[in-house]
Amino acid sequence: MPKLIRLLFVTAAFALAGIAHAQDVIRIGVTAGPHAQIAEVAKKVAERDGLKLQIVEFQDYIQPNAALDSGDLQANSYQHLPFLQTQIQSRGYKISPVGETVTFPMGFYSKKFKSLAELPEGSKVGIQNDPSNSGRALALLQKYGVIKLKAGAGITATPLDVIENPKKLQIVQIEAAQLPRSLDDLAASAINTNYAVQANLVPTRDAIAIEDAKSPYANLIAVRTQDKDKPWVAKLVKAFQSPEVKKLVESSFSGSLVAAF
Repeated sequence: MPKLIRLLFVTAAFALAGIAHAQDVIRIGVTAGPHAQIAEVAKKVAERDGLKLQIVEFQDYIQPNAALDSGDLQANSYQHLPFLQTQIQSRGYKISPVGETVTFPMGFYSKKFKSLAELPEGSKVGIQNDPSNSGRALALLQKYGVIKLKAGAGITATPLDVIENPKKLQIVQIEAAQLPRSLDDLAASAINTNYAVQANLVPTRDAIAIEDAKSPYANLIAVRTQDKDKPWVAKLVKAFQSPEVKKLVESSFSGSLVAAF
């Protein structure tokens, strides 16, 4: 092959490779439901910015991180930071959070009282009986000044970590799905958003105490640590934190989730 033709062939090959790279599709894993709906809107926003997304839906919370760590995905959006940290510690994943999306706020609900401050001395208060959620509920009680937890208790706090309880509240641990039914018997109960919605409760309307959008439990976008500084990541975060996504959150979910950006 003449030298000039070889040179033109190599140049063309590099040019085509560049085009292929520019058109690479970012595979992002989400769980079915709100996260998938948000991703569909973000996909349209990202495309205007030259970033193509392929949305991959999962039905569980374990596989999206496994697929991301293995390289089958380039990103995922479905989990909060405490869950991701637990996964990293237990499985050794090299995954990093790069931006927040929405919060599914936990709240306390009551059929008898309009605020935690109204709870009489000795009231029975229900919280979840699983470690990740019980610590979250206790942190919310502390935020509203009802109890005080010992220093360093953090998100893994248990009722044994309560060091001040001026109302002498009786903290009762109950399986999370049963907490909405407990409202007839207890002064107040902590209820996760999914169970609140099933019980026809709207967190932003009905909760007497609620997490704010900047809680540690805001959901996030995660990528492999080796990718976190790549240009496409900034475009991805921008799309998920766009006005279009915020509008969807505010108009479509009846207060069951709030934008965390």
